[in-house]
Amino acid sequence: MTDRLEVLTMGRIGVDLYPTEVGVHLEDVETFTRTLGGSPTNVAVAAARHGRRTGVITRTGEDPFGAYLHRALRTFGVDDRFVSGVPGLSTPVTFCEIFPPDDFPLYFYRFPTAPDLQIRAEELDLAAIAAADIFWVTVTGLCQEPSRAATMAALEARGDHGLTVVDLDYRPMFWESAAEATPYVRAALAHADVAVGNREECEVAVGEREPERAAAALLDLGVELAVVKQGPAGVLGVRGDEAVLVPPVPVDVVNGLGAGDAFGGAMCHGLLAGWGLERILRFANAAGAFVAGRFACADAMPTSADLDQMLQEAG
Repeated sequence: MTDRLEVLTMGRIGVDLYPTEVGVHLEDVETFTRTLGGSPTNVAVAAARHGRRTGVITRTGEDPFGAYLHRALRTFGVDDRFVSGVPGLSTPVTFCEIFPPDDFPLYFYRFPTAPDLQIRAEELDLAAIAAADIFWVTVTGLCQEPSRAATMAALEARGDHGLTVVDLDYRPMFWESAAEATPYVRAALAHADVAVGNREECEVAVGEREPERAAAALLDLGVELAVVKQGPAGVLGVRGDEAVLVPPVPVDVVNGLGAGDAFGGAMCHGLLAGWGLERILRFANAAGAFVAGRFACADAMPTSADLDQMLQEAG
């Protein structure tokens, strides 16, 4: 791996255990398949599939699952030099249920804390963070100390270099309430060039869930590009005076988990390539649809060629 990374993400990692049976509740599942998981980690995997040099800052348990995650990251072409172990904590596992087209419950086994919430500010390589062309953090990293202070220290280290992305990724099970999360999210957004989230996550961040008003509120906080996901209504992107609404790519949904991370990795690729906003959002939308139409998550992340073909076929 080269020293400077094009995309560096920070935050959650774990082992995802997917039932091999669709439409079955966990208590009745017989077998599972294992894969790498965690939203910012998946974003790094997704960007790597487009040929980008990527890495992730996170922590695992010092256990066999932790060893598996290091190996999986290297297999996917993601730099794991900033992934360290935490003595005494287990690598988190996450189970899901699969009820297409729109019900995919998640069960997180990472309480009362997880290794990736034990990232410490004093252990960060701030030079590497500052040098990355895109630095991506999620709201989950703000839910608990010492990760919260580390996330803010990383954001403050960015300065004016490259693009800093805050994924609004609000998961209610990690917070006492949305009201608790809001001030921390807004503090992070003060350092962001790009904010991306769905309508519910925008409401937590800026008190608005109507897409145009949410995007405007994010821009008022200093964000240069606001991306608001609207499910079947498509994706809204607003940058300066430019507003683009892109419809979803039709797909028979198999498993919706990971679609947003595929979107994020593809968006990073488009931003680095200097594409126009509409092209970026169409490409990212196709990435989300591609993964939603497959059973796996990290293992299903598309290449650029996959998406070019998908968009051509979609017309």
